Parts: sequence; structure tokens; C-alpha cells
Amino acid sequence: MSYDVVVIGTGPGGYVAAIKAAQLGLKVAVIDKRATPGGTCLNIGCIPSKALLHASEVYAHASHGMESLGVELSGVKLNLEKMLAHKDATVKSNVEGVAFLFKKNKIDWFHGTGKIVSAGKVSVTSENGEAKELETKNIVIATGSDVAGIPGVPVEIDEKVIISSTGALALEKVPETMVVVGGGVIGLELGSVWKRLGAKVTVVEYLDQILGGMDGEVSKQFARMLTKQGIELKLGAKVTNVEKTGKGAKVTFEPVKGGEAQSIEADVVLIATGRKPYTDGLGLDAVGVALDNRGRVEIDGSYRTNVAGIYAIGDVVKGPMLAHKAEDEGVAVAEIIAGQHGHVNYDAIPSVVYTQPEVASVGKTEEELKKAGIAYKVGKFPFTANGRARAMEATEGFVKILADAKTDRMLGAHIVGFGAGEMIHEATVLMEFGGSSEDLGRTTHAHPTMSEAVKEAALATFFKPIHL
Repeated sequence: MSYDVVVIGTGPGGYVAAIKAAQLGLKVAVIDKRATPGGTCLNIGCIPSKALLHASEVYAHASHGMESLGVELSGVKLNLEKMLAHKDATVKSNVEGVAFLFKKNKIDWFHGTGKIVSAGKVSVTSENGEAKELETKNIVIATGSDVAGIPGVPVEIDEKVIISSTGALALEKVPETMVVVGGGVIGLELGSVWKRLGAKVTVVEYLDQILGGMDGEVSKQFARMLTKQGIELKLGAKVTNVEKTGKGAKVTFEPVKGGEAQSIEADVVLIATGRKPYTDGLGLDAVGVALDNRGRVEIDGSYRTNVAGIYAIGDVVKGPMLAHKAEDEGVAVAEIIAGQHGHVNYDAIPSVVYTQPEVASVGKTEEELKKAGIAYKVGKFPFTANGRARAMEATEGFVKILADAKTDRMLGAHIVGFGAGEMIHEATVLMEFGGSSEDLGRTTHAHPTMSEAVKEAALATFFKPIHL
């Protein structure tokens, strides 16, 4: 069989690249080792975790958050089996939707393990060992990432007691205690799910702050919010061992700056120390595709590898491991293969932590601007001064905007608060078009809305806010 494009991997990057290429008139095939498309994100990542985050938030709100609003409930019960069934149904609906889009766009789907035989040839090996070869003008590597583990610490993940994010989506009962190794996005999101459902959660993080890449001020305030919610944070702590015990597992750690080791025992230990590019079995060595020192596929500005006709996108290449980053790269690489000029603006890619409250960010942090020696202005506005936030009892957090001191061009926006993940996009659009904080501050926002806090923060950046 001969194709214009063969995409290996059907996560957000891969399936979007395939669909866009087909829309541009190319003959496309996709390969995935999973029986369902969607990759980690749709099957065991973004989508199921958001289903559990929402369901656990509803449960927590019904249990202890409505009395002041005049809604009095009693006898609220958790049916974990039904909650997990909702998660599974959400996944099923999404992956079936992608499969439908493949069919609609006449994309051939091959279930099996893909391996690049040479530039222009890809083999597919099914679960029963049967292999077939596909000929293609272009190959797109979109194989995503896998659980990274703890550097230098061998850990046996059984997905029952010592678990990865995959196991954290399918626990059969709520543990009494949980230790989360890693204070990044995955650890905080999944830790907060089980905290809301009744577990005592402790987060052990190597850095001195959670959400290491986020703006420092946002990280500090968010850490206070999590502590207030009952999540215990142990920062600046290096994990040296994770082992099973009779009742669960034990995590041993020591202060990064030096000091005595400590141990915590828990029913469940979640390893959430990040992810690594997945390139196993692709045959990259034999073909000569170059990897960098972090195991990522090396590419140029047009997603081309050093081997003609082979491209790579998503988690397997440089840049933030975000589904929407992979999607945009999928569109761009398809356009490039079709002879167009695909492009992704990496300075305007938002990032969201789907806890409660949410944390959202786009562009530069204060720390990055200081390091680069860029003169900037800061504008902030708290949700305590926002009318809609008061009405919803969602006054935690603030909006922070960073703009160039001379030109007023927006350089970054950071939000911690209810619905932050939805509010970040107007800042993203503004940055995509090179707008200023004054542009945003002078744009009419509906009243009363949470988004008015974004406008007020912009007003504070170029002059003064009205409601503070």
C-alpha cells in the first residue's frame, strides 16, 4: 500500500496531523499500538483525568460547600464505581469520535506497532505477530511520551499500591492515605481528586516550589491554597527510595539542602515526576534519525528530522509536553508536507492546571523576564474585588499581567482562580496578534463576569484599575 503520509501515533498531535493532511487532499494512514485512537491524552490522560476532576469537585461541593448559598444537603454519598464509569464513558465517547473522523476523512487505520524500515517505508506488526509494510512519501513520528519515573531511584510500579497516573485513574477504593511524588501538574491534579474523595494527601517535591515552571508569585499563593485545602506539601525534598510494605508503601526522602532522611508510609504512592519521549521500537537508530541528549527527536524549524521525508511532533520533540502544543504542530506539519507554510507561535501557548481553583499561564514569567534583562510592567487584580466572584464564592486568587515597559506589548499573563483555564485565552489571542495591555484594558467585557478581573489587571498594567 502506498500513501502520501503515514503517521505513527494517534494522540492529539498524530490524529490532528492525519486529519489536516487528509483535508489538504493527501492520502493518509495512521498506526497505533492501542486498540483505540487518541493516545495517552484521550485514553489515560487529559480526558479521563478531567472527568474525575469534575466529578470529585461536584462531590466535594455537595458535601461541604453549599450551605452558605442556601442549599442544605444531607446524606451525600460517594459511589466510586459510578464515578469511574462516568470517566470510562467519557473516554469511550472521545476515542469513538476520533475513529469517526478517520473514517470521515478516508484515513486508513492500522492497529499495531509501527517501525520505520527506511525513509519511505514503515512496517506494522499486529498483536498476533503478523507484519505488513506501507510505502509512503512522508512519515510523521507522533509517538508521545511515557512515565519518566524517579531519576536514579528504581521503582516498581504495580498500578495498585505504587502507581503512575494510569493507576491513579482507576483505584478501586479511596485510599486513606496517599503520597504523591512530584509537585507538577499531573501530581497536583490527581492528588486533588483523591483528596476531595477522602484521602489524606502528602506531596513530596524536589524543588522549593510546586509547578516549577510557573510564575513564582502564582506558585506561592497556589501552594497556600492547597495547604488550606488540607494537602500537605513537603518541598525541597529528594526522594531516595520507594518500597512496598505490608500495608502499602513507604517513601523515604531527605532535604535537598542537606539534613536527616524522613519516611512516610501510605496506602498508595503516586509517582508523578514527569514524562519522557517514547521512541522505543521505532527503529530510529537503524534509519539514522538523530536524538538529543534528552532522548527527544531532533527537528528543524519545519519539524523535519535529519533524514529526508521523516518528521516529528508533540511530546517526542522539544517544547512543553502539552496536548494542544502537539495539535498545533500536527496542523503545521501537515501544511508543510502539503507545500504550505505551517507555523506555531511558541510564545503564545497557554498552560493550565485543572485543580480547584485552576492555574493558567501564557507567555513569560517574571523570573524569565528578569533573567533575560527585559524591562517590564506588572498589573494585578484580585478576585476578591470582582462582583461575579463574590456572588459565586470564588474569590480566591488573582490575575497578573506582564507587559513590556516601553512598548506595553503583553509578554505574559498568569491567573489563579475559578475558571482560569477558560479566561487565559483572551490573553493568548492578544499575544498572538502582538497586542498591548492597553488594548485589553480598553476592550469591553460583559458585567458581571470573572473575566472582568483580566480587564482590570490589564488596566492596572498600563495605568490604574477602576475597581481597586
